[in-house]
Amino acid sequence: MSSHARRLRRWYVVHLWSSLICTLFLLLICITGLPLVYTEEIDHLLSNDPPYAALPANTPPASVDRIVAAGLQRYPGQVVTSLYIDDDAPQVYLFMAPSMQALREHPDSGHYLQFDSRTAQFVKESDPPGEHLPSFTSLMFSLHTDLFAGLPGELFMGAMGLLFVVATVSGVVLYAPFMKKLDFGTVRRKHGSRIRWLDLHNLLGIATLMWVLIVGLTGVLNELATPLFGVWQNTDINQALQAWKDKPPIRADQLSSPQAAIETARKALPEMTVTGINYPGSEIGSPHHYMIWTKGNEALTSKLYTPVLVDAITGQLSAVMPMPWYLKALELSRPLHFGDYAGNPLKILWLLFDIAAIVILGSGLYLWFARHKQRRARFRKLLQPARAATATARGIN
Repeated sequence: MSSHARRLRRWYVVHLWSSLICTLFLLLICITGLPLVYTEEIDHLLSNDPPYAALPANTPPASVDRIVAAGLQRYPGQVVTSLYIDDDAPQVYLFMAPSMQALREHPDSGHYLQFDSRTAQFVKESDPPGEHLPSFTSLMFSLHTDLFAGLPGELFMGAMGLLFVVATVSGVVLYAPFMKKLDFGTVRRKHGSRIRWLDLHNLLGIATLMWVLIVGLTGVLNELATPLFGVWQNTDINQALQAWKDKPPIRADQLSSPQAAIETARKALPEMTVTGINYPGSEIGSPHHYMIWTKGNEALTSKLYTPVLVDAITGQLSAVMPMPWYLKALELSRPLHFGDYAGNPLKILWLLFDIAAIVILGSGLYLWFARHKQRRARFRKLLQPARAATATARGIN
């Protein structure tokens, strides 16, 4: 066997086993990814939220202080953990828990209240802790990202995504010599079903190559979000908080106005839009600061976030925390992974590519089983003379 043939054989083995190991999980990822392309549309369709009040488009938002006060009035023994300001709809989500420590130890103890951002009127709240039923899209997202297993599941699915990238690259290496004697796009329809599926498998694989690599690599990066944010928390943020490390934890009655903290962040970054607040003691953030999340207003910068630390007692600006390059790459990869950059046309394209990927993965499984079945048939055929001779010998004896 020539060195070239040996190299192709090694690439074939890499392609075969990397594909076999990850295929079932990648099928699950692709199937759950179909509805996730239209997460917002599905959530809106299945939502039973009451309609928002009909107000002029230029109605200014209500003070966040009013929303926080309303939440604390409904749950006087609890604390606010974070607040999310939706820039696509007039709504604010206020997240609460018995305490920050209880939320860390028992994530199910957290819940949210939804308000109209213009009137500060209460809209609805999540089910009581422990009774919350996840939405259809949240179920699909959990299956897609971590198999309901948290960080271990995220890392496992990231490994499967990496194997998918390896299978794709090795498939490209094998494609060129395979297609040397065939025109591009050839599907040999007169050579049996296995050959037809092999040609279709190769054609779809090479036609969707760039999409598969983009979605595969961004998917792997997305699965690393938890450890990457942990690295950021333990390096840049902790370094910025050295001046507060010896100060006692902040009590709830010491907190300054969250609305004033938002205004401080807006003055520091006037070209940015505020999207939320992490309260002191949150998993990501500071024990002594409001972490105000801001994002840009352009198509690209709207995917990039810049947190601002505001002293939760004095309300003074402490630091603007530009994200490191690896978190910027993560933030840019998230909408690209789900085709959420250019509206409905890109979503339709992503949907079609996803369906093609399901066909590629399914045909790959079929080809392996068909080849395995063919080998078994050949092995049985080779054994037939020996079996016949054994039967004859037994008859004579």
